[in-house]
Amino acid sequence: MRFLVMSIAALLATEAHAEGFAVHDLSTVADDASAALGAGFTHKAEPGRVTLFCAGCKGGPMIDIKIDRQTDGTEQRVRSGQTSMADLERLCRAKDPACSLTGLSVSPAVGWITKWSMGPIIGSTAIILRDGDLLTIRSVADDADTARRNAEKIVETVSPKVVGR
Repeated sequence: MRFLVMSIAALLATEAHAEGFAVHDLSTVADDASAALGAGFTHKAEPGRVTLFCAGCKGGPMIDIKIDRQTDGTEQRVRSGQTSMADLERLCRAKDPACSLTGLSVSPAVGWITKWSMGPIIGSTAIILRDGDLLTIRSVADDADTARRNAEKIVETVSPKVVGR
C-alpha cells in the first residue's frame, strides 16, 4: 500500500511540472484559422484535427492542423542545443535534397518549419513542441510560396492560442 501511495504521489508531481499546450481542442481555433487564410477556404474541424481547403483557389491548397504527443526526446535535444536546426535540416535533406528548414519563434514552445516536395506537390510543415505536446501544421499547394505562406499564416494565427504562455 505504501508503494502505491508513493507511486501515485510521484506521478502527480511529474504531471504538475509538464504544462503542455494551453488548448487541446483544435475545433476552437478552426474559424480563426480559416479566416486567416482568406476567402474561399472552408474547414472540417474535430478536437484533434482541423483540415482547411480551398476548392476554388489556384492549385487547390490544403492545410492540415493536428495535435498529438511526441515524447521521444526531440524537444529536449532542441531546447538544450544538442540538436540544432542545422541537424534537423540535414535529416530533412536526407529524405528530400531540396528540403529547407528554419526555426520558428513560438516561445515557450520550440518549433521549426520545412519546405519539401513530393512529385508535383510542394509542402511546408511546421512542427511545434511543448512539454511533449505536438502541433503539426502541414500545408500543400502547387507552388512553394503558397504552401509556405499558408503554413506561416496558420502558425501566426493558431500557435499563440494553442501553445499559450
